[in-house]
Amino acid sequence: MIIIYVVIAIAVIGLVATLLLRGRRTPPGTYTTTRDANDPAAPPAGGGTDTLEAPRGPTATAPPVGVPTEEEPLPVGVEIPEDAAALETIPVETPAPVQGRLARLRARLVKSNNALGKGLLALLASDKIDEDVWDEIEETLLLADLGTDPTLELVDALRDRVKVEGSRNPEQVKAMLREELIKLVDPSMDRSLAVMRHADRPAVMMVVGVNGVGKTTTVGKLARVLVAEDKDVILGAADTFRAAAAEQLATWGSRVGVPTVKSDVDGADPASVAFEAVKAGIDQEVDVVMVDTAGRLQNKVGLMDELGKVKRVIEKQATVDEVLLVLDATTGQNGLNQAKVFAEVVNITGIVLTKLDGTAKGGIVVAIQRSLGVPVKLVGLGEGADDLAPFETEDFVDALLN
Repeated sequence: MIIIYVVIAIAVIGLVATLLLRGRRTPPGTYTTTRDANDPAAPPAGGGTDTLEAPRGPTATAPPVGVPTEEEPLPVGVEIPEDAAALETIPVETPAPVQGRLARLRARLVKSNNALGKGLLALLASDKIDEDVWDEIEETLLLADLGTDPTLELVDALRDRVKVEGSRNPEQVKAMLREELIKLVDPSMDRSLAVMRHADRPAVMMVVGVNGVGKTTTVGKLARVLVAEDKDVILGAADTFRAAAAEQLATWGSRVGVPTVKSDVDGADPASVAFEAVKAGIDQEVDVVMVDTAGRLQNKVGLMDELGKVKRVIEKQATVDEVLLVLDATTGQNGLNQAKVFAEVVNITGIVLTKLDGTAKGGIVVAIQRSLGVPVKLVGLGEGADDLAPFETEDFVDALLN
């Protein structure tokens, strides 16, 4: 009798485990046909969390943790099912247009960072500008995380102009300071994102950075920006080591009708997920594939090497067009050390500065660009879903001085 009870118990446990381990499936109708050139990104038929992920069951095997060697075939671990049960309905939102975001971000930047501009204007408008005043100006700029070389360059330029023009008129001083700051921020840098679809494949973007800077959130917010521009997007959840990172990304995508390629195997191979995301983008003829990578400290050599291999695995089938490094603006000069190491590993093409408000110092924009020779392309000034916008040089300087 006891044996019978044991057998029944094992059978029940096995059934429950099977139900719990069964992966979520993509709703019918998701990218089942090729895309027309003018098709906007749209939610799946009937709504739903448009998520593409690996099935799990008795025959599924977890891929090895780590990136496959470039000589060996990719391990099986991420599949995209053609037919799946419908998921719970999540309302699809309409992202805010880019121009609306810029206006809101400009207003927030004025409130949070204008202490720098006001301090400089007050000093430059003094009745007497002696060495003590120049020392104060230099200190103000250094405290704003502008960096030593840019600070000295700006102070020297201002010294020459004040000496030649000899003006103390507030409006003239402001115009003079504005011109010099714009030169430092460098309007000549190309800040456009490489998100134009190629003739035979989508644009591919990787997003990298250290732990805790908001990479996954940034990918989700950027997906909203692209959807607002009528682009078809697929997300790749290659952050397979942080708990719930893939679900977080899928949730961001589902809010604007964007599918996410991910594995439901804990600790799955990130390169395999990235590879399959790009493959799905090619097969479905989307405009952009964005790959979210795991956070890693810049001083962990093994993890940084792995990041480089993820990029090389992606490039087995498509060139990586954009590599965005996400930096927390409140880390100031510490962010420069992170940026330099990442740039050596994956050839950074652009910077995303998050949290450019509160305790952040506006000068970090100049310091990072000077150090890497890479432009700041996007800035985030809040926690809202649409609080991410393209960086514009003149708007940024005007916000500092108003």
